Amino acid sequence: MTFRITGLSPEPFRPLFGLDDEALAARCAKRFVADVAPGFPDRIELRDAEPGEAVILVNYEHQSAATPFRSRHAIFVLEGAVAAYDRVDAVPAVLRPRPLSLRAFDGDDMMIDADLCDGREIERLIERLLGEPRVAYIQAHHARRGCYAARIERA
Repeated sequence: MTFRITGLSPEPFRPLFGLDDEALAARCAKRFVADVAPGFPDRIELRDAEPGEAVILVNYEHQSAATPFRSRHAIFVLEGAVAAYDRVDAVPAVLRPRPLSLRAFDGDDMMIDADLCDGREIERLIERLLGEPRVAYIQAHHARRGCYAARIERA
C-alpha cells in the first residue's frame, strides 16, 4: 500500500524563530542547542537536529478536532526550518531508531485503532492500519515521551 508521511508546516512556528529567550518564555517556548544526535527530533523537516543547531521546544495542538481525542504536547521544531517533509513511500530516518505509537483515526477524527512498533518496522504497521477502510489518517507519536512525530495517510 502506498503511503505519504508529512511533517508540520513551518508557518505557525516562524514567529518564534529569532526571538530571544525572554520572548520565547512569554510564549511558553524554550530554545535548545542540540548537543547530541539523535536527541532533538524536528517535526517540520522530520530529521534530528545536528549538534550546534537550534531547536525550539513548544506546546503544539497536534489533534485539534473537537472530539474526546483533542490533544496537545511538547514538540521540537528546528529554528529556521523552511519546508515540511513530504514524501511518498519513504520513512524519514528520524523515525527509524525510536519506538513509535501509531494512532489511526477515522473521518470524524475518532481514534479507531492504535499499536506500538519499532521504527525499523513501521511499514508493516502502516500497511495494517491503512488496510482498514475506515482509517482516514494516522498520527505517529514517539512512544517513550508521547509526543507527536508525523502524519501518515494514503498516497
